[in-house]
Amino acid sequence: MASAATTLERVPGGPWLADRRPRWRRLAGPVATIVGLFAAIAYVRAIDPNVPGHYPGCPTQTYLGVDCAGCGGLRATHELANGNVPAALDHNILVVLAAPVVVVLLVLWVRRAWRGVIADPAQYSRRRAKLERVLPLALVGVLLVFSVVRNLLPYLGSGIG
Repeated sequence: MASAATTLERVPGGPWLADRRPRWRRLAGPVATIVGLFAAIAYVRAIDPNVPGHYPGCPTQTYLGVDCAGCGGLRATHELANGNVPAALDHNILVVLAAPVVVVLLVLWVRRAWRGVIADPAQYSRRRAKLERVLPLALVGVLLVFSVVRNLLPYLGSGIG
């Protein structure tokens, strides 16, 4: 099995590296992820999370009595899969907002795998490096703020408020 270092070559005329693995091999990861995601969504669409006994409860809700940022995510996914966007927004607005972002990221991953051209990490700008450090922290901050707000404001009868 060839290592990643032996399958990457510099593309002339730019800060890019070419992945020389066959296309089917480059696409294996993105395609497997998309197939698994569709299977999970199909299962959640078929088995209603509003009916007790099919899915385990949220540990935060069960043990602490408060809603986390993900509470209502299965119900929101179920409603989105059935085309009911207003109900999905009622269950968990973050899932509805994240769905298009996930689709765009998957499309970009497939495109990059199809083309076999990736950015050279040695050519990253300082701005991109800072963005890659700050973005995960900002995401965690948004999730924490959402968790606190949804527990202090009435949100479908959830929380401690």
